[in-house]
Amino acid sequence: MSLLTQILHLIGSGATAYITARNLRDRQTRPDMLAGFQLAESGSVPFLEALSDRATKEGNTWLAEKLTIHAQDERRHGQIFAHALKQLDKQVIDFKSIPEKAANGKPDERRRSPFFEAYFDGYSKEDLRPENLDWTVFFASTHILELDACKDFMRMANALPDTDKASVNLKQGLISIANDEKRHAAYLLEAMERQLPYAQVVSLVDEWRTRKVNAMMAMVSNLVQKGGKLPSMAQDGVPTELSDEMPPEANVVQDSVQVAA
Repeated sequence: MSLLTQILHLIGSGATAYITARNLRDRQTRPDMLAGFQLAESGSVPFLEALSDRATKEGNTWLAEKLTIHAQDERRHGQIFAHALKQLDKQVIDFKSIPEKAANGKPDERRRSPFFEAYFDGYSKEDLRPENLDWTVFFASTHILELDACKDFMRMANALPDTDKASVNLKQGLISIANDEKRHAAYLLEAMERQLPYAQVVSLVDEWRTRKVNAMMAMVSNLVQKGGKLPSMAQDGVPTELSDEMPPEANVVQDSVQVAA
């Protein structure tokens, strides 16, 4: 990784950390942040399950098991964010009720991601389908995302106050999620090492680190243009099927919270 990429990575990470911490601490912008996270985490479940099925068919039981666990973790993460939204009397918007295009004829901003458009630049939707996706592309690209997500969620947890129940519960959930993301990043790196020579693994990680830096800059630029305002992703109301209790797995972080404190 070049020196310029390292510098831009630090700048982009710092800007992202500031924006996400500010929006998560603010009770006005927190629902949209949580809704975005819920959609991202829950939305990845079918994709990971499809990849697990593919790995099984290809005879890679080790990878299939890892992907199954990964999918289960992401489903739980979505439940944690849904619970945090419920504590604010909010829920994710119903995308079926939103037109695909805005009044100006352009795609609704909630249906596109400047980050992922830049991150997967050069890859078509067909290239990224579970049945077509090159395994090494999946391993490297997702490894970088999971590795950085671990740090990002931990920073967000540390930025939350301990003054109200909703923030304390969310802090615990974020720490649990961060630990899962760290484990995901590790198995994805191991998956690369199982298939490729060390030099090629390093090269792939560097390539996707550079892509991540470019994608972060695109995302930050987009946020700056909007004054840091997030698209509306949450609405009033609570889904009736959501339990009043936090997912049991989220409670295992209690000791971690005490140690961190």
